Amino acid sequence: MTAAASLTRPAIRPLAGGRNLVAIASGKGGVGKTWFAITLAHALARAGDRVLLFDGDLGLANVDIQLGLTPERDLGSVIAGRASLAAAAIPVPDVGFDVIAGQSGSTSLAALPREQLRALSEDLAALGERYDRVILDLGAGIEETVRTLATRARLCLVVTTDEPTALTDAYAFIKLMTRDHTAADLRIVVNQVASPAAGERTYATLRKACEGFLKLSPPLAGVVRHDRRVGDSIRLQTSLLTRFPGSEAAADVEAVARRLFSPG
Repeated sequence: MTAAASLTRPAIRPLAGGRNLVAIASGKGGVGKTWFAITLAHALARAGDRVLLFDGDLGLANVDIQLGLTPERDLGSVIAGRASLAAAAIPVPDVGFDVIAGQSGSTSLAALPREQLRALSEDLAALGERYDRVILDLGAGIEETVRTLATRARLCLVVTTDEPTALTDAYAFIKLMTRDHTAADLRIVVNQVASPAAGERTYATLRKACEGFLKLSPPLAGVVRHDRRVGDSIRLQTSLLTRFPGSEAAADVEAVARRLFSPG
């Protein structure tokens, strides 16, 4: 669906609940959204939280691939009625959090009707009561399925890079989310930048567009530096905080976790 077509759709009614659900979104693919979701979940688990990572990238899921998992049950099993959402949650001992894997390549999941999506998000909110944090890795893009899941979250982190297309698509996501869900708490994560200063400049560009056209100023949640060890950890199908806990990118994500979720 194009952005223009999305603008003609009826507004998505915000859902109640989801007090501990954090959505990770991006306007486009290739910005490191899933990697960031995994690393944030791991950082929170290392800090002592009970964490569930839910792969909500319907149709193009890859959380299980990045973590080297082969789950017996996944989101496809849940949608087909073969398993409950709770039964699909599997513990990952190496990282200390639970995962509900998606099902890559399923066009039926990507085209779930709105009411079925809402039922799924209701179940997720109920299951989330067992955890301190639920990290929801959304699909890339601005489709209605993505935004319907995002409306469940108390907080939505929009991941972007300094590429013009990434910034443009992040802006489009923010525009549609704030139209559909005026109470949305949207914050920006700038990923894969050369330095904190470069990340601040990228954020300022996006903030200026939001202030000029949307009359809002989403806060900066954090900056994550480009780090070759990220690619190494993905190839090894291992969390960065397991393989390279002292790396710059690992430190940056842990700083985001502390800034957003530390008491006081």
